[in-house]
Amino acid sequence: MEDRISITLDNGVADVRLNRPDKMNALDRAMFDGLNAAIAKLEATPGLRAVVLSGEGRAFCAGLDMGNFRQMGQGGGGSTVGSLDKRSHGLANHAQNVAWGWRQLPVPVIAALHGVAFGGGFQIAIGADIRIAAPDLRMSVMEIRWGLVPDMAGLALMRSLARDDVIRELSYTGRQISGEEAVQLGFATRTAADPRAEALELARAIANNSPDAVRAGKRLFNMMEDSDAGAILLAESVEQMKLIGSPNQVEAVRAGLEKRAPRFSDAG
Repeated sequence: MEDRISITLDNGVADVRLNRPDKMNALDRAMFDGLNAAIAKLEATPGLRAVVLSGEGRAFCAGLDMGNFRQMGQGGGGSTVGSLDKRSHGLANHAQNVAWGWRQLPVPVIAALHGVAFGGGFQIAIGADIRIAAPDLRMSVMEIRWGLVPDMAGLALMRSLARDDVIRELSYTGRQISGEEAVQLGFATRTAADPRAEALELARAIANNSPDAVRAGKRLFNMMEDSDAGAILLAESVEQMKLIGSPNQVEAVRAGLEKRAPRFSDAG
């Protein structure tokens, strides 16, 4: 993992960096492996409260490494990560999990986007709960340029962010959009001159809230797309019953009444 991804943990906030700046953090086999290892490590990290995901150098992620496309152009089939129909990470395969896995982490993930987020990089970005983009960021569902379809959980993730016709247009054309247009279409939350600084500030604010309530919220948000109203209403009640009277909920109330900063115990 250390060859491609760096993780720094500070007060419950994990600062995760794609670290292949000479290749604009393009996705080779080592990057896929590193991202999956990072997700697994974070999942097992005690006291984790929020994650910031960003890229070193000039870009967030330029997508699949050009070497793989050269192999395809010479008639070489196959994939950088092996058989794509094999489910290696629950619902997802090895490649899909580098995007889908961020959504499955129990804590909020904030992607800080600059330079480019193309193809696989676009899909990794939309796996985050929140995306803060540089205004001049360039994003693209670029797979069509290479005669492919988005297959790194892009369809499962895009459907909750943008209109169907918008998703189709961008996927059929590979058209590049700016960070500002990404906000308008639903693929970014907001823009900032320094996305990483803004993302870290937001992550620290989230980390100051009850970790039990934040994790319960993410579980509820993750079920909204696929569950019916009855299931969602019941889940709201179940989560709330677990929170009411729990140590961190009591501490939140006491801190509010006493006008002081809360002192929460870490979630699992």
